[in-house]
Amino acid sequence: MEFAALAERAERLAAIDGDIETTLAAADLLADAGSAGDADAADDESDDDLSVVTRFLLGRVFPAHDTRTLDVGPALCREAIARAAGRNVSASDVEERLAARGEIGAVAAAYDFGGQQGLAAYGGGRDALTVAAVDERLRELAAESGDGSESRKRDALFGLFTRCSPSEAAFLARLVLGEMRLGVGEGTVRDAVAEAFLAPDPDDAGDDDASDDDSDDDADGDDASDDDANGDDDSDGPALRASDEAVAAVERALQVTNDYGRVAVRARDEGIEGLRAESLRVGRPVQAMLAQAGTATDAVDSFGEVAVETKFDGARVQVHYAPDGTAPADADASDRDDVALGPRLYSRNMDDVTEALPEIVEYVAERVDVPVILDGEVVAVDDAGDPLPFQEVLRRFRRKHDVDRMRETVSLRLHAFDCLHADGDDLLDEPLRVRHERLRAALGDAAADLTLADDPDAIAAAERDALDAGHEGVMLKSPEAAYTPGNRGRDWLKRKPDVETLDAVVVGAEWGEGRRAELFGTFLLAVRDEGVASDAPDRDAFTSDASGGDALDDAADLLPPGYATVGKVATGITDEALGDLTERLEPHVVGESGTTVAFDPVLVIEVGYEEIQTSPTYSAGYALRFPRFVGVREDKSVDDADSLARVRRLAGDD
Repeated sequence: MEFAALAERAERLAAIDGDIETTLAAADLLADAGSAGDADAADDESDDDLSVVTRFLLGRVFPAHDTRTLDVGPALCREAIARAAGRNVSASDVEERLAARGEIGAVAAAYDFGGQQGLAAYGGGRDALTVAAVDERLRELAAESGDGSESRKRDALFGLFTRCSPSEAAFLARLVLGEMRLGVGEGTVRDAVAEAFLAPDPDDAGDDDASDDDSDDDADGDDASDDDANGDDDSDGPALRASDEAVAAVERALQVTNDYGRVAVRARDEGIEGLRAESLRVGRPVQAMLAQAGTATDAVDSFGEVAVETKFDGARVQVHYAPDGTAPADADASDRDDVALGPRLYSRNMDDVTEALPEIVEYVAERVDVPVILDGEVVAVDDAGDPLPFQEVLRRFRRKHDVDRMRETVSLRLHAFDCLHADGDDLLDEPLRVRHERLRAALGDAAADLTLADDPDAIAAAERDALDAGHEGVMLKSPEAAYTPGNRGRDWLKRKPDVETLDAVVVGAEWGEGRRAELFGTFLLAVRDEGVASDAPDRDAFTSDASGGDALDDAADLLPPGYATVGKVATGITDEALGDLTERLEPHVVGESGTTVAFDPVLVIEVGYEEIQTSPTYSAGYALRFPRFVGVREDKSVDDADSLARVRRLAGDD
């Protein structure tokens, strides 16, 4: 597929209103991308555009489980665009256009890249770009490291931009920065895969052999189970044809592979049965199952008997280990290389944190003698073994250098509480009680304790014990619940006392004063607002606070869509933390005016507060009263930040 065709189709996708219409358009695109694929090459995606197009639609070059990144920041992208635009264009010019337009794709599309010459040195040329060629070049770019790597990445992007039409340039700029903004999320792509490759052929609507088309079995439409999920077939509007069974098969395959491209190819080539054959693989992390807030009464009413676990104040880790390098038979070479090195540890974001946590690696290797995938928390402890604050854990998670010295400063302990795979058996569908038995068998007494209770008083006693031991509280789980990766359902409830915190995204800042003049000193916070349309920034979100402090309204045009501001925080941040935050956020500045800056949403911080009150000052309609900085949430991506819906609930308005 030519890259221009993908870019133009993407533009049309972004302009579509309506969820069903968007899904159908995405399904048509995937079907076209996969029409030339080799049905005998499900595991060889190198000559197949389908896997690449599927990932590109989500703004990804690599599968979600893959730890490789492009490592291209906004500044480098702006420099490449400026260079491709011509000698009279500077990165500052690109930045000014970005401030005016608010979106990098629109900026890239506005330049004429056709006049550049001397492209051969950069792998250029005037022939049309293909999807495969762009994917290959970006993968090469991601592999660049060491001295001069930034310059080589800039050259690579320059070479690509000089070959781009306006629509291609817009798509490329968004892709390299992970800001696709097509209105096509993971749920849309999931449904589009099912619709493109698993839905019944409309020409076979009356065929008795079309077993997947439930409408054939009930001509008068009384059996509408699929209609409820995928749209009303009796309406005049468009409807999805894929069955609930098909969508569930795609969802399940995505849960165990974390690879939309692979799943699309498997759906096309092998159908529902092929998707069902997908399984967990040691060395390939999956999304963590998540919990909702709840009470002991909620748990007893819902579950009857409740599995009670300590809620640790640590960082989530997923442990993958195949002793002696023994990987599942279907593991590819890269997976075998990973597991042969010993236990691999992944954060909640599926980042590889193995090298930063050597004692956890040793702990697992000493105790486990069968292939496993474990879920747990890493907790910092003092010399007596008592838990330390969460921030101490984060000091270790980001550590790339002086790990041995930091190991002496901050000791860590693993509390594994779930087992997803053991000795060749996938356990996701097994009930929690069975998974915990397998955890005990694999890890022995090192597994976290799980007790059963059937009344709120017993749960309250367990909570007091956990708090007395210095932990956060308790987790309340259904003993019969399966493990559903990435799902935040009611089968897991978290119970914490009193003080609430928010996990907020940093979207702006003000420079400090005096000795902090070279550091960001006050940070503008936002939560996810899924009700905000993605076609334009919110121009009124960066405003002054109620106390009359310095305004951030000069950056109003740069607030990303899908976020609502809830306040600013400056309290509780040490000079060391300010230096770290400034170093991490400066590469992500998208605009600056006077003492204010705006950032791409890349960093989540935890903020404590006294209460949430209604306020016209911030675009959320709420403000945090007496906010204070707790720490950076290294284990969370911006997609995991708290939502406006949760703010409303905490404020008592929902």
